[in-house]
Amino acid sequence: MTAPEPRGPLSGLLVADFSRILAGPYATMLLADLGADVIKVEGPGGDDTRTWMPPVRDGVSTYYLGINRNKRSIVLDFRVAEDLAAARELAARADVLIENFKPGGLRRFGLDFDTLAETNPGLVYASISGFGSGAGASLPGYDLMVQAVSGLMSLTGDADGPPFRAGISVFDVMAGLHATIGILAALRHRESAGVGQHVEVNLLSSALSGLVNHASGYVAGGTVPFRMGNAHPSLFPYEPLPTADGELIVIAGNDGQFAKLCQVLGLEELLSDPRFGRNQDRTANREALRPILVERLATRSKEEWFRVLTAAGVACAPINTIDGGVALAEELGLAPVVVTGGVPGIRHPIRFSGSAARYELPPPGLDEHGEEIRQWLKG
Repeated sequence: MTAPEPRGPLSGLLVADFSRILAGPYATMLLADLGADVIKVEGPGGDDTRTWMPPVRDGVSTYYLGINRNKRSIVLDFRVAEDLAAARELAARADVLIENFKPGGLRRFGLDFDTLAETNPGLVYASISGFGSGAGASLPGYDLMVQAVSGLMSLTGDADGPPFRAGISVFDVMAGLHATIGILAALRHRESAGVGQHVEVNLLSSALSGLVNHASGYVAGGTVPFRMGNAHPSLFPYEPLPTADGELIVIAGNDGQFAKLCQVLGLEELLSDPRFGRNQDRTANREALRPILVERLATRSKEEWFRVLTAAGVACAPINTIDGGVALAEELGLAPVVVTGGVPGIRHPIRFSGSAARYELPPPGLDEHGEEIRQWLKG
């Protein structure tokens, strides 16, 4: 088998990817971009996201394309003895194995951590579940469920409207990031201790960690937050405000920024008003301050205000669709789009001064590399 040419900070690392859908494949793509050799193990039907469409590119789901570059695919049916033997051999050679089966689901195939660690003690074995391997082990791990039960949906939407889900599977992505951090930490531990370990990540724990100030407001302050539309519970202004032709995000993250905003708007008198002098005062009196700001913002278009406020160092932003977000990144020199084997994708988000992400293998077809991987495993 011809492996990808070694390069990147994780060059030489072999990852057996037994995951599917989003959290696991996102984590393994990040590792693959950084040089890891990732072998994507799929069941006979393939990763479910291959069929999640539209949208599509050349008949392939863009959902699948977005999280599976730099990997090679092999189809293994664990119910077939030869395929199961190949899966075990791959696990025996791997530095990292990542899976998101239901907790304990791989035990009956001898692909659980305890069994594999007997013959591969250096293995870092990462499991991603919805609700952990304890009392929540039997619960299915869908991001939407976790958005609901974690409290995120109670925070999303208008104050007098129904709760809403976030526009992306935010906790799947977050769990994938946490899994990546856990894997890298376990690999560092292996360098000193000489052994791998079992890394467990679950969507609910990732959600509660990711709720940051809201979760802290409850556990440390006894405050249960509720949705406020686009408003921020601890800052004002920090939300969309109407201009002459549409809304513009306007932010004053501290008192100095508010002073700049007032100077640009010609509202310096607000700085001596005791209702608005400090952030906590502005937050408490937001209903009095908002109409004053809105009246002045109504005198120009959102594009005019964006230029004027930005030039003065006031944080503000137009509300783009995704095409606008990509265009802005291009304008700022971030080069957000990379092409891998003819397939456009979003650039790896981390840049290094001494090593670089690679974009060599397009997202693989189902079992595209199956024969060469099988031959390698037999060798």
